[in-house]
Amino acid sequence: MKAALGGGPPDVGKMLGGEEKEEDPDAAKKEEERQEALRQQEEERKAKYAKMEAEREQMRQDIRDKYGLKKKEEVEAEAAAAVEEPAAGSLTRPKKAVPSGCGDEEEEESIMDTVMKYLPGPLQDMLKK
Repeated sequence: MKAALGGGPPDVGKMLGGEEKEEDPDAAKKEEERQEALRQQEEERKAKYAKMEAEREQMRQDIRDKYGLKKKEEVEAEAAAAVEEPAAGSLTRPKKAVPSGCGDEEEEESIMDTVMKYLPGPLQDMLKK
């Protein structure tokens, strides 16, 4: 029961990484060297990645030149410019502020005249009254 309450060998705390640590006089120097090595490895990794990406981009450009393709950014820029500046011969018409048939009395009368042409005589007489 005494072991369950924490009464074990007195060195248990030290074995589990407890209070007492031995100080290495060169620990700071070793840590600095380790950090420098990590930085150098990271720089080498980034340089290698940049070189590979440059080679890939060169290969992409060769393919674009061979098949006459445009770069994706250029295509997107052209599409954005087309949206901002509609073409003169565009198939889409500009939207009107007021829809047709809303407020134009002359147009409404011409519609009624067209409808009257297609109605039989007695119905035309009834609607004229």
